[in-house]
Amino acid sequence: MTTNKVTHTSYVENASTMKKAHKILKEYSFSPTLPQKGYNDRTLHIDLSALKISEKKVTKEMKDLFVGGRGFGLWYLWQAIKPTTKWNDPENDIIISPGPLGGNTQYPGSGKSLVVTLSPLTGIPIDSNVGGYFGPLMKFSGFDAIEIQGKAKKDVVVFIDGPNGKITIEEAPDESSNSHIAAEVFTHEYATDKNDLRNISVVAAGTGAENGLIGCLNFSWYDIRRGMTRLKQAGRGGIGSVFRDKKVKALVVRGPVVKGDMNNPADLNRIAKAGIKMHKEIHDNDDKQCHMRRQGTAHLVEIMDAYDLLPVHNFQFGKHKDVNNIASHVWDKRFNQGTIDGCWYGCSMACSKGADGHIVKTGPYKGDSVIVDGPEYETAAGVGANCGIFDRDWLLEANFYCDTYGVDTISFGTLCAFLMECYQRGILNKERTEGLELNFGNAESQLELLHQIGRGEGFGKIAGQGIARMKVIFSEKGWGDFNFLNSIGMEVKGLEYSQYMSKESLAQQGGYALTNKGPQHDEAWLIFMDMVNNQIPTFELKAEALHYFPLFRTWFGLNGLCKLPWNDVEPVDNFRHPPAEAAKVPEHVQNYCELFAGITGRELTRAQLIEMSESVYNFQRVFNIRMGKGLRKHDIPPYRSQGPVTKEEYESRAERYDKQMKETLNIDPTGKSVDEKIAILRKYREDRYQQLVDAVYKRRGWTENGVPTLETLKKLRIDFPEVLDVVKPFLSGN
Repeated sequence: MTTNKVTHTSYVENASTMKKAHKILKEYSFSPTLPQKGYNDRTLHIDLSALKISEKKVTKEMKDLFVGGRGFGLWYLWQAIKPTTKWNDPENDIIISPGPLGGNTQYPGSGKSLVVTLSPLTGIPIDSNVGGYFGPLMKFSGFDAIEIQGKAKKDVVVFIDGPNGKITIEEAPDESSNSHIAAEVFTHEYATDKNDLRNISVVAAGTGAENGLIGCLNFSWYDIRRGMTRLKQAGRGGIGSVFRDKKVKALVVRGPVVKGDMNNPADLNRIAKAGIKMHKEIHDNDDKQCHMRRQGTAHLVEIMDAYDLLPVHNFQFGKHKDVNNIASHVWDKRFNQGTIDGCWYGCSMACSKGADGHIVKTGPYKGDSVIVDGPEYETAAGVGANCGIFDRDWLLEANFYCDTYGVDTISFGTLCAFLMECYQRGILNKERTEGLELNFGNAESQLELLHQIGRGEGFGKIAGQGIARMKVIFSEKGWGDFNFLNSIGMEVKGLEYSQYMSKESLAQQGGYALTNKGPQHDEAWLIFMDMVNNQIPTFELKAEALHYFPLFRTWFGLNGLCKLPWNDVEPVDNFRHPPAEAAKVPEHVQNYCELFAGITGRELTRAQLIEMSESVYNFQRVFNIRMGKGLRKHDIPPYRSQGPVTKEEYESRAERYDKQMKETLNIDPTGKSVDEKIAILRKYREDRYQQLVDAVYKRRGWTENGVPTLETLKKLRIDFPEVLDVVKPFLSGN
């Protein structure tokens, strides 16, 4: 098995020397505790400006209404900031919380943490779900969440020493901020010996996060089989950019040795029973269903291509003749198959695939042998297919540098595809890109753009600001028409799209644009229900799906769970349910009810599970309104996600579009120009989307402007005075 020789020989051996250069700025002692029924009932607050470390009590109301994870993050962020706060103001918070179910080792996918902050891309709260060991080890040290506020004067590391009950803020002048080095070095700096390496987890970002707004966070765990650290990403919304703006080089936790009962659950046998059943399903069914244990999410590449859903050339097209070069069989051979790839103890889904021994081809680490964690589907589709690049090794290169620079692969892939189309259409040229030839398929230029973001140089300084800002920059410079840029720039609320073609799925158009944080598939992935299986043909059924699934998926983020064990492996008899019900995987929903009750002692029905999420979801909607978004006008997608913008797009599916015009609109396309047909189709599709919005808002208990009504807020028990103060100005005319 190949290890990263350069990391071990050149970086780790210098760890003790670099550690000696640390200067302790603040030290704090606490009493280590283990959670009881999933909660410690306290959180940790770090004020970097004041160099103050303190604890906050978790109240019963917090647990009842906000549960944990994303809920705790939103509640603390609400208290920390004002409506006028910007992402780089000191009061902006970063909150990490694993939720009450997080850290259990009985049920697959239970090692997740949720990260919440005010996004530099969107200006509203962003949440991101991430694996790795940080959240659980922090929890088993005594805290349900950590808040980081303020700004340090120089680069610091925050170290939580769980077993010894000590927290320090330390200047860390010498270590690299780039994640693959930072994770390795800090792990060795703070472990007491070789056996302690697996009890350390590091959160880091990188120079790309420092120099752009699309930064991600990397959460580490120590892979004892490979003898090195691995990384999982809290990718969306620029969280890593906030992290580096605060001059945090790393968060490090040293936790106790993990045991199976450390949540002190109400009924360990109950959760063990649910877990055993799920482990058996994964063992028996995964190789026949999604192949997660061999390929991770990369198995989706050729499936999306087969259904014309793979984004190609900035979402213009849905398939490509070269897809076989980055399809699942390629990754099955390239991923190391001789080890268990779980990012938390006890996860038999084991989807954290690693490509060992990648020899870096470009940039500052050229010649190094590294492990690349992934690519996952979103990276293969976005950085690869969407940019017209179908080269396995080049995709690994881009994946590695995105991770170590702390750059979100989804935003990078989508914004790079946008730039390539701008280059294709003459909006950009070599002079405007400072020498970069950003045509589709140009992998070398794509990597150079990424390195420029990492260095904060050249055209990378513009690209790293994200699509929403680039549309304004390009139009103000007179390079392109804003309306056209708005139609092809795949972002909503400032967040770049994740990698599914939604042109023929009205429900997925809503699943993207109606999200609280921006177009991310973790709220509602409805393409197959809607387009392929035609299970939700009416507006009312689509609205019901866009009510249920975002709330169900929100629940994972409240509790510290991964969604993959829910529906990426299914009971063999799941088909016995009616189709729309089968999409929920009812047996697995019941598993989660058992898991929640078994850990917290609070009984939970399937209906109550949805109600629990509904309170947090509506609170986040109000939070968006408080920060200047969250109304109907902010829920409008770029037309590229709804239909063909250009002649090439229309002609690529001319037979389909002409047939729709004739049979659905009762308009004969004969003799009409392509531009005329595009305009007719556009009006029809945009009108249908508005009808969908009406249906969804009604189902969610919102006004026609997308504001939760007073009745809804009262029903959900979030009618706090400060919440009502936000919505009342928008309800006066209703």
